[in-house]
Amino acid sequence: MDTMSLSATTVRSPAPVADARDSTWDFLEGLALPLASDAADTVVLVVSELVTNSLRHGGGTCTLDLTVHPDSIEVAVHDRSTRAPQMRTPDLHGDAGGFGWPMVNRLAHATYVTHSSAGGKTVSALLPR
Repeated sequence: MDTMSLSATTVRSPAPVADARDSTWDFLEGLALPLASDAADTVVLVVSELVTNSLRHGGGTCTLDLTVHPDSIEVAVHDRSTRAPQMRTPDLHGDAGGFGWPMVNRLAHATYVTHSSAGGKTVSALLPR
């Protein structure tokens, strides 16, 4: 089974999210059974959304894990916050966001949040291969 893990820390720039996207592309390009380009684009988009949300709302640090399953790719982002993502009405006129979590839920076969007994949570999305 192919897996990848990456830690990210927010430094008031988009660099950690860009690094997560780049690392995801490298990981996907190295798979023995490559993904179709649209499936790879979807994985990178979900990584970008989940890492951005985790850095913004989850305490400033996170870990990204990618796991390849026979029929899916699992994107899992771990952070220190216990607060789960919530659906909300997107802000169409400002910069308050609200688009990412609904989009991730539409793109994924399944999404789930797991709380850790040590604190924090993991937000996971299973995406088609």
